[in-house]
Amino acid sequence: MKTVRKLLYGQILGAVLFVTLAFLALFLFFDLVDELQRLGRDGYRLPDALLSCAYQLPGHLYDIFPITLLIGSISALARLAQTSEYTILRTGGLGPGRALRLLGLLGLLAAALTFAMGEWAAPWGEQQLARHKARFDGRAEVTLGRGGAWLRDASDASGQGHTLTVNVGAARGAQEFLAVRVFEFNREGRLVRRLSAQSARIEPLGEQASRWHLQGVEQTLWHHATKAREDTVGDVLAHTRKLDTLVWDSRLSGDVVAASVLPIDTMSTAALWQYTRHLARNAQAVQKYELQFWKKTFAPLACLVMMSLALPFAYLQARSGGMSLKIFGGIMLGISFVLANHVSSHLGLIHQWSPWLSALAPSLFYTLMALSAFVWLVRNR
Repeated sequence: MKTVRKLLYGQILGAVLFVTLAFLALFLFFDLVDELQRLGRDGYRLPDALLSCAYQLPGHLYDIFPITLLIGSISALARLAQTSEYTILRTGGLGPGRALRLLGLLGLLAAALTFAMGEWAAPWGEQQLARHKARFDGRAEVTLGRGGAWLRDASDASGQGHTLTVNVGAARGAQEFLAVRVFEFNREGRLVRRLSAQSARIEPLGEQASRWHLQGVEQTLWHHATKAREDTVGDVLAHTRKLDTLVWDSRLSGDVVAASVLPIDTMSTAALWQYTRHLARNAQAVQKYELQFWKKTFAPLACLVMMSLALPFAYLQARSGGMSLKIFGGIMLGISFVLANHVSSHLGLIHQWSPWLSALAPSLFYTLMALSAFVWLVRNR
């Protein structure tokens, strides 16, 4: 069995590696052509363009790896079937159950690799790319558009039952933000305090607590005018003062703020989970982020689905020709699986399906289809 495993894994991994490198080279070429248009602007040079392309590779690898795994596996198994090597393996004791277990183990290893890429490599590459390009736009941070990013926290850390609304204009890192504004409302919905800071550094204190170190602060307090009038509107007194630093305790952690800043496709599973909990706790729309969380969670299962789709091709014996047709069929299967995932996601949002069901349904359907084809081929071929 060790010899069989070595033969199968060697053939499949070699083919998958070749196909993956070919796809990455194609994406690298397209990205480089796009980046060459910026050469000469604000000191943007060819090494900077190559670095930008390199930062995009982890995201491309995460997106295409299940497809390249399918194409490479089909190519290797179809080649073994074409040369009758797989038939010899079957007569030597490689039954359908063993073959399924061998490919299932390889699929689990590929799923672990996909999970690692989705959790760390791809988000890291996207963040580094954003910071790298921000340097050539005359900025040291990532801006968040004209309106910035808005967050709401109905559970005030001070325990007074106040509602907080926070606006972040730019991000310098995962725990450091610029152009921060905080609006604090009391239980009656009246604005009682506004903080405007040039920068903020967030220090985590626990699972649901953090400490914001604000720099260059302008604080405005509103209360009933019972003392000397400074700036009154009706019976409300507004008092403004400027501070070099201010420490502010909040339940908004740096991870939650960073999650609201990053595009939804670049967020890790942990960041999505924490952000969905924050949205649910504050009675905000959460379905889109829940769906993305479950899609990210079940993404490694796509590798197992691809291996199950590839195995029936080993039982389609054709000693002359047929390789190109099988590879084309594998590509079509992979594309249809990606389309089914997108269609299921959109239908889930429209019809308010359970997010986990919308994310899992295509994988279950294609796995059942592949196993049905596998059982039929084993019995009839």
